Amino acid sequence: MLNGPEEMSAAASPLLPWQAGTVPLMLAPMQGLTNRALRAQFIQQVRPDVVFTEFMRVNAAAAVKRLSAVDLREIAAVEDGVPLVVQLVGHGREALVSAARSAQHAGAVHLNLNMGCPYGRMTSGLTGGGMLRRPEDLAGIIPALREAVIGSFSIKLRAGYDDPEQVLSLLPLFESSGVDFLVLHPRTVVQEYRGAADHGVTARVVRATRLPVIANGDIRSVADGRKVLVETGAAGLMLGRGAIADPLLFERLRGKANQSPGEAERRVEIRSYLQAMLVRYCELFCGDTQVLGKIKAIVSHMDDPGLVKSLKELRRAKSMTAFEKILSGLA
Repeated sequence: MLNGPEEMSAAASPLLPWQAGTVPLMLAPMQGLTNRALRAQFIQQVRPDVVFTEFMRVNAAAAVKRLSAVDLREIAAVEDGVPLVVQLVGHGREALVSAARSAQHAGAVHLNLNMGCPYGRMTSGLTGGGMLRRPEDLAGIIPALREAVIGSFSIKLRAGYDDPEQVLSLLPLFESSGVDFLVLHPRTVVQEYRGAADHGVTARVVRATRLPVIANGDIRSVADGRKVLVETGAAGLMLGRGAIADPLLFERLRGKANQSPGEAERRVEIRSYLQAMLVRYCELFCGDTQVLGKIKAIVSHMDDPGLVKSLKELRRAKSMTAFEKILSGLA
């Protein structure tokens, strides 16, 4: 079972989207993956303590409609009883504050600012991890967002833009602004996903701030998760690629599922998971081509050594019929 620092739990804000005294396991926001179909499957199968939306792009050029109609329909306080954190990515204080208010009007209770994505998709301003290139702008943005957000306000960020120690210099701003918690991925923005996440940085941040810090990055096994918790003192874990590859990682960390399943057991788990996702994707997306692309995006994160051949065949399937035939032969 997971245990967290008692002092962290005692200091937890009543606004936090997890139960006081627990060590939350969160499903990471992953663009193109953690759509409502996948979140629903995870909630049904392993019930993360907190789930996040894919990031919602804030339109800085729009006069009124800062968030798309599609994104607004995704917004809620909870999904099947699990707290849902709405993640915003954008730039400009006015635009971000306006978007936060729109999200809350649509039902959001928990809002998160993305300051970590290394792949900016807007060219009119610095977004995601790009915000760390101009830290001087954050002094106007973070307090304004905190003031606008009634529920919890958190930040997901990289350790820095090109300096892995940059996050330490930002902690006084986050604390004085009243940010509720941080999610830290200890790579720099320029690293993207190269190299290894340095959770020594996570440990230094935990020691340097009174804010709860959720550790994220390269947590693909029970051993990884427990090591990060013990060595960093983090308040909880955010599971991304490791969980997409193996949803039962949540239950394995809780001690409720086999921590080291054999090849035969993994074959059964993968087939059941992908078959369930095919049903959900067929309901959400239009046409075999789109569904096949989405299901292959899940498979691309799987790297079980004993299943290399089968996983390669699934990734190379040219049609839904071929994919389903390969999948049915897994177990």
